[in-house]
Amino acid sequence: MRFHGDRRFNSYVGHLKWKYGGRLQKIVVDAGFTCPNRDGSKATGGCTYCDNNAFHPSYSTASKPILQQLNEGIGFHKVRYRNAGKYLAYFQSYSNTYGTLEKMKEVYQEALSHPEVAGLVIGTRPDCIDNEKLEYIGNLSKEKIVVIEYGIESVYDKTLERINRAHDFATSRQAVHMTAKEGIFQGAHFIFGLPGESREEMLGYAGYINDLPLDSLKFHQLQIVKGTRMEKEFETNPGDFYTWTLEEYIDFFIDFLELLRPDLLIERFAGEVPPRFVNTTPWGLVRNVEMIRMLEKRLEQRDTFQSRLYQP
Repeated sequence: MRFHGDRRFNSYVGHLKWKYGGRLQKIVVDAGFTCPNRDGSKATGGCTYCDNNAFHPSYSTASKPILQQLNEGIGFHKVRYRNAGKYLAYFQSYSNTYGTLEKMKEVYQEALSHPEVAGLVIGTRPDCIDNEKLEYIGNLSKEKIVVIEYGIESVYDKTLERINRAHDFATSRQAVHMTAKEGIFQGAHFIFGLPGESREEMLGYAGYINDLPLDSLKFHQLQIVKGTRMEKEFETNPGDFYTWTLEEYIDFFIDFLELLRPDLLIERFAGEVPPRFVNTTPWGLVRNVEMIRMLEKRLEQRDTFQSRLYQP
């Protein structure tokens, strides 16, 4: 089976180029939101693996007005990605629906007022959404490109509790179904290698994901970031963590890809944390573009593709 661009998996980037006629480049925006497992409403300390600075570009800080962040981000990406046709304001840091509807409207509309911004990507937690907010976002999506990206991370409640998510998988399932009813394009983020999960359990994510009305998926291998509670846990109980070489991870991901529905768009299958934020870089300094090339080559070698083993 072949997908957009003659690939062996359903590429999110390829889909967007096909649908919108060019590259859509995300510009990260920090609107100053927080999370319910940070401010004490549900828990404190945040997720045990998380340090937002590890994926936070220098131009994006809550102290700057949103339009300034967008101008600086677009300037940066016009040099890096000369073929970007349109830009999406990516509300990435923390939970960007965790606040009043009035604040959401204010920051989203400010971003959409930028003449080069074609839409929004809203990163949030599944426990930070309700019908009123989804109705507003759904109406917005009828006029602009709008994506909700849920951090789900794991399908197992034992893991969610261990990493201090302060919500269960049933909450994620409910949020995804509520979002689908509003007709909003939605993606989800998952992490492979969280403590206590076996290879078989991680492959088991596929069955849960296939049952959800999701449109796109992001996957990252767990990376141990300096200064996090996860770093201390890894030092104390390294045997609780499943780790791979890069080649092993690619083969694992292909095994996983074979189980996924064919319509699910793959946005990312591995992550990059800047070296200064981690103690080791076991895969070396391999960029995401090179990892994709390695994935595609291995798919060809194994003569397989996304959904090969999928059973509706």
